[in-house]
Parts: sequence; structure tokens; C-alpha cells
Amino acid sequence: MPLFWRIFLLNAVVLTAATALLLGPVTVSTPVLLTEAAILTAGLAAMLIANGVLLRIGLAPLQRLTRAMTTTDLLRPGTRPAVGGHGEVAELITAFNAMLDRLEAERATSAARALSAQEAERHRIAQELHDEVGQTLTAVLLELKRVADHAPPAVRDELHQVQETTRASLDEIRRIARRLRPGVLEELGLTSALKALTGEFASPSLTVRHHIDADLPPLSRDTELVLYRVAQESLTNAARHSGARLVDLTLNHTAAGVELSVRDDGHGIHDAPEGAGISGMRERTLLIGADLILGPSPDRGTEVRLVVPIHQGSH
Repeated sequence: MPLFWRIFLLNAVVLTAATALLLGPVTVSTPVLLTEAAILTAGLAAMLIANGVLLRIGLAPLQRLTRAMTTTDLLRPGTRPAVGGHGEVAELITAFNAMLDRLEAERATSAARALSAQEAERHRIAQELHDEVGQTLTAVLLELKRVADHAPPAVRDELHQVQETTRASLDEIRRIARRLRPGVLEELGLTSALKALTGEFASPSLTVRHHIDADLPPLSRDTELVLYRVAQESLTNAARHSGARLVDLTLNHTAAGVELSVRDDGHGIHDAPEGAGISGMRERTLLIGADLILGPSPDRGTEVRLVVPIHQGSH
């Protein structure tokens, strides 16, 4: 029965009962006696309570739908509101669930295109840094060496300092290019790429350890790239923002699939809002059907866990 007619009939029943009460044995004197006023007040209260209870039961599915609307986050897909009620209420909840399915599918498609374009742009910039800027600085180094060999002793020391500055800039450009385009991931695989990544972030003030299982299952290229990028972003956050002195990167083969964990001993994230880096990680994990858990570490600091189901991670 349509919602309109259900509410209409509920109110009609209440009003009919009130009319029958007044036309029946109940009479009202002039002036109204105290007992008559008490009976009328009690009858009115009973009708209002009955009407309220019946409306509450009839509209309860809409309240659950409202809560689902206010808490839905497309970056954190969750359970759908259960289809309850009758008529338009059930149709509304079904339509809402279908809309969520469509929005999540469209978001995943658009995110895949955006991330693919982002990876292509990273590849292009890294190539230009390596081929154009890197080769130019290499030529400058060779020219500085040639000039320094023929320069007077007073100028030679200054030229050597310029050489060291240029060499440091060249190393920095190569490091940036490697982060933009993980060539080692394409050439040597995920294990070697993660080991090299931990080595890049290690410094005198930050110890980065890795523990990677040797029996990892075959993983698709998209899954390996997502694992690498999540590890890269997690290590970047730990090095720049956490104040950590120790970071542990773990990649395990579990019964459920593959699990990546990056744990630091920093001051933690507490209630800090999620930035673009974390949102990017969530976008990537949705593309491969994985789960991203970000929260406090068991000891202290922050832990980022990425769980990839085996059927999603395999070829």
C-alpha cells in the first residue's frame, strides 16, 4: 500500500475512534465536569500516543536511510541500508542502494583514468628529467672538470666546489626521477623495488627496516604499483611529518591474500584531517578491491595496512 494511504488510514482510524467515543456513552456537560475533562484528556493522550507509535513504525526505514545518507563515504565503501518497509519506502531504499552502486562504479572508473593519466605524466616528467636535465648537468660536470684542469690553482678550488654542487643537484634530480617512475619495479619486481625504496628513506636520523616474505603469490602490475605507491606515500609521511626514528615495512603472504604494513614510532596522526596523500592511497586501493586501514600503531605512532585479497592480487 502506498505511504500516503497508510498514513491517511492511520489518522482516519484515530479520528474515527475519537468520533465514536464522543457519539457513544461519553457526554460533555456545560460546564465541563472534572471527571469528564479527565476522561477526554486521557482519550486524547491515548490517541496521540497510538498515532505516534504507528507513524514511528511506518517511518522507521526512512530514519535508517537518513542515517545511511549522512554517513556514506565513497572512499570507504560499507554495507548498504537494509531494504525495509513497504511500497514507496522500500522502493526509495532500493533506489538509494542502486545509486550508491552506480556512484562507486563511476568513481572507480574516473579514478582509474585519473591515476593512469597521473602515472603517464610522472613517467613523462621522469623521462625528461633523466634525458634532458640529467644529460645537461652531466655535460656541465664534464666541462667544469675540463676547465678546472686548466685553471690557475686559485680558481681551481672554487671550480671544484661548483662541481660538487652540480653533482649533488644531479643526484637529487635522479632521485626525484626514480620516485616519479619506479623503474626498478618494472625491471626487478616488487620485492627489489620495496627494498630500494626503504634504502632511499633511510638516513642518520631515521632507520627504515623491511621484512618481505619470499613466497609472495603472483601479482598483477596494477596491484604491484598500488602496493609500491602506498608504501612510498606511507614512508614519505613518516619521514616528513611523524617525527619517527624507526619505521618498519612488512609485506606478508597471508591466508587471505597479501598484506602490506608500514609502522612508525612517531607521534601519531591523532585527529588530524586526512590530506591529499591519504585520499590518493584510498583511491588506489579501491581500484584493486583492497582494504586500507590507517590508525595508531599497537605500540605508538602510526600504522598503515593494505590488505589485498588473493583473488584480486593474482593474475
